[in-house]
Amino acid sequence: MSEDEKIKCLIVDDELPALNILKEYAGQIPFLEVVAVCENAFKALEILRSNSVDLVFLDIQMPGLTGLEMIKTVKNPPLVIFTTAYSQYAVEGYDLDVVDYLLKPVSFERFLKAVNKSSERMKLRKPQQTVLTDNQLKQGKERDFFFVKVNYKMIKVFFDDILFIEGLSEYVKIHTKEKNLVVLEALKNLETVLPGDRFVRIHKSYIVSIEKIDSVFGNTVEIGGEMLPIGKSYKESVMKKFF
Repeated sequence: MSEDEKIKCLIVDDELPALNILKEYAGQIPFLEVVAVCENAFKALEILRSNSVDLVFLDIQMPGLTGLEMIKTVKNPPLVIFTTAYSQYAVEGYDLDVVDYLLKPVSFERFLKAVNKSSERMKLRKPQQTVLTDNQLKQGKERDFFFVKVNYKMIKVFFDDILFIEGLSEYVKIHTKEKNLVVLEALKNLETVLPGDRFVRIHKSYIVSIEKIDSVFGNTVEIGGEMLPIGKSYKESVMKKFF
């Protein structure tokens, strides 16, 4: 496994036995790399400022600055798994969109489950995909499929399998019959790959397969059980495609 594939983690706990157990557990998981361990939130903030960290195992009850208080101060925080002996903090922890909540004493099985959840979240948070090359764009026009790189694998996407494509800022989500693929790509680039007689842009955030549309009602398109909006600036061109 390459270094780029590993999840870089930080372990923060003011209780040394708990700190050592978490470090031992992390050492048993090949795709985890422990960047540092520390016994208070202030040291953890220093480490986050100077290191690349994907995941923090964070104790909640610590003197001076609690884990809850600490994570609220971090802009664009890494993924967080809270560890604590006090179950009453669970609700507030989940309000912060943490990955999981581990109640001490933590078993290895429960630790591994939380790490696997983090790995799944990482796939959505940091999709491994480069922008389509000119050659890929050309191939997409000449064939009935194109390839995207997702989580270190090249995935073939057939035009016939696509229901619609959703723009998510710098990412796109390709909705297919069987699964969804999150890819680091611009929606406008994919628009140049897709054949114009089979796909239409209905909104700044949506491209749909014309043949997969179930119905059109007002300013919405129904496709694959989803109701998608038709943007005002796209409505005229969309209607020309349909009628």
